[in-house]
Amino acid sequence: MEGQENQQKSTMQVMGGLKSIHDGMGQTTRKQFRRSFKKEISVDDFSREILHGSRFHLAKAITLIESTVAEDKRTGQRLLQELLPHTGNSIRIGITGVPGAGKSTFIEAFGKYLCDIGYKVAVLAIDPSSTLSGGSILGDKTRMEELVRLDNAFIRPSPTAGTLGGVHKKTRETMLLCEAAGYDVILIETVGVGQSETIVRGMVDFFMLLVLTGAGDELQGMKKGIMELADLLVVHKADGNNVKMSKKTAVEYEQILHFLQPATPGWTTKAMPVSSTENLGILEVWKIICTFKEKLNSSGVFKERRQSQTKDWFHTMITDRLMDNFYGYPETKTQVKSLEQEILQGSITVSQAVENLFPAENKT
Repeated sequence: MEGQENQQKSTMQVMGGLKSIHDGMGQTTRKQFRRSFKKEISVDDFSREILHGSRFHLAKAITLIESTVAEDKRTGQRLLQELLPHTGNSIRIGITGVPGAGKSTFIEAFGKYLCDIGYKVAVLAIDPSSTLSGGSILGDKTRMEELVRLDNAFIRPSPTAGTLGGVHKKTRETMLLCEAAGYDVILIETVGVGQSETIVRGMVDFFMLLVLTGAGDELQGMKKGIMELADLLVVHKADGNNVKMSKKTAVEYEQILHFLQPATPGWTTKAMPVSSTENLGILEVWKIICTFKEKLNSSGVFKERRQSQTKDWFHTMITDRLMDNFYGYPETKTQVKSLEQEILQGSITVSQAVENLFPAENKT
């Protein structure tokens, strides 16, 4: 009994060398955590631990935010409300790239550099969700083995959970929690497919696109819209025999960028070669980001972008809530399934089916 009691007490302590402190996604500890949260620690105490930089409590707070359990969601929102005054002090960087561009390799090298010069770095890696388990497929922690061991780094793989564009709908709130925990730089890695780039662009300050050499075919396949989102193009894997071609590709991209609409008012998007394996260009990338932040802060664009993003987030949440409420009624689900069959049978048009779902609107 005494051993069990000591074990329960230890679950809520800050445990410096614990490997699972970055995780928080394991379902085996969720019930134990919820019980411990209620009995042993208040929201105020939990908030204090996060403000003191506890990665253990940060991981558990993110689990609450991501939870679909009503009680967890309420607790998570109370905690976030208390931490809100301590947020907003980081630089938020989105990173995407073509398949095989080496996003995780770059993030590890870039994150290690930032940690070495004294910054606290949080990596939110948006992984595709498994259709079977709902969990992350890629598992970025296993691909950033060196970064994950650093005391001033925090890596959180987050499943997309089926949300549009492959970005977890709680990613914004997770960013705020990381900022409250004192992380200076937030790196968000997208899956690099679909509309995830557009969605991440709408929640970060600086957006980076990783590309490869071989500009001829590569430029043909690169969507103009994605290039217009970027504040910096990184021609990655610029090492070995690829150095010369990488420099050539960067020049070709800059020529194209000259004719595109800038992603950020008052900023000229650049293209540069980078090697993560040889740490070439990593320092230069950070200098560009610092210049970007300084320039946009002085012009007011930085603040305006954040305010605009917050308003967009608010309206997106309204849409999500309306959809949740609509599909939350059992009779609505039944009616929708019935109308789907009628549409497939050709006995009703899609517009007529929608009108049948909103009879009150038809009378007004």
